Amino acid sequence: MGPSERRQAIWEYLCSARFDTTKHLADRFGVCERTIRSDLLALACTYPIETSFGPYGGIRVSNWYHPEQKRLSATQTSLLVRVRLTLEGEDLKVMNSILIQFALPGSY
Repeated sequence: MGPSERRQAIWEYLCSARFDTTKHLADRFGVCERTIRSDLLALACTYPIETSFGPYGGIRVSNWYHPEQKRLSATQTSLLVRVRLTLEGEDLKVMNSILIQFALPGSY
């Protein structure tokens, strides 16, 4: 399994488990903890991953993120981004909240 496949598998696992430790992930995927930390750093650039330290620390998917949540297609996002340019005030705030909630991270 290459790095990109492993990272996708880690992300899918975290989406279902919601929380785990680097040690357990390293054991599960057959790599060292340093590799897992590197993978998590790469994943955190695109996905809502949070880390915490201490005796109860670990890696979690942000509470607000749910993969089964509906997402806008690229075409829908593009249209809303264009429409957003014509808005102001409260309408602009609402449009921005729609894009934040339903568009893929980094797509707008």
